[in-house]
Amino acid sequence: MLAIIIPLICLGLIIWVLGTVLWSMRRGKKQNQTEWPPYPLIDASEEEMQTRHIECRDRLSHATFGMRVARDLYRQLMASEAGSGLIHEFHRDYCGHGLIRTGNAITLREIYDGGHTVGDPIASWETEADFVAFFARQSDFSCSGWDPKEPVFFTEDPWAQNNQRLTWDVIRKFVKG
Repeated sequence: MLAIIIPLICLGLIIWVLGTVLWSMRRGKKQNQTEWPPYPLIDASEEEMQTRHIECRDRLSHATFGMRVARDLYRQLMASEAGSGLIHEFHRDYCGHGLIRTGNAITLREIYDGGHTVGDPIASWETEADFVAFFARQSDFSCSGWDPKEPVFFTEDPWAQNNQRLTWDVIRKFVKG
C-alpha cells in the first residue's frame, strides 16, 4: 500500500510545484505588461484640438536659418550618396519632409516608410546658390507649412502643418553628422 501512496504523494507534489511555478510566471507577465497606449488618451473637442494646434504654431521659431547653415546643409547633402540625404524620420507610413540628393540636384520630397516618394518632388535646386538663397530665409515657422508667403511649404491641411517637417534642430543634427 505504501508503494502506491508514496509515488502518488510525490506526483501530487510535482504537479503542485509545477502549477505554482507556471501560475507565478503567467501572473508576472501580466504585471509587467504596460497598458496600451502608454500615455493617457485625451477626449478633446474639435475646438480644444484647434486651440492646441494654434498654440503649437505660435511656439515655432521665426528665426531664419541663415546663409552659413544653408551652405553647410547643401554641402552635407552633396556629400551624401545619390538617393539619400536628410530624412527627418525612419518609420512606417508618413515620415514628413526630406531633402534628397539626386545626381547634381537636391530635391524636397515627402517621405513615406523611410524612403522618398516615387513621384515628382515638391521642389528642386540645381545650384548651390539657389539652394542657399532659398534655405537661408527659411525658419521653423516657414518650413512648418503655416506661412502662406512660402508656397513651397505652405499647406492648409491641419494634419500636414508642422507634421515631421524640417526644423533647425533636424538640420543642425544632419549637418553635424
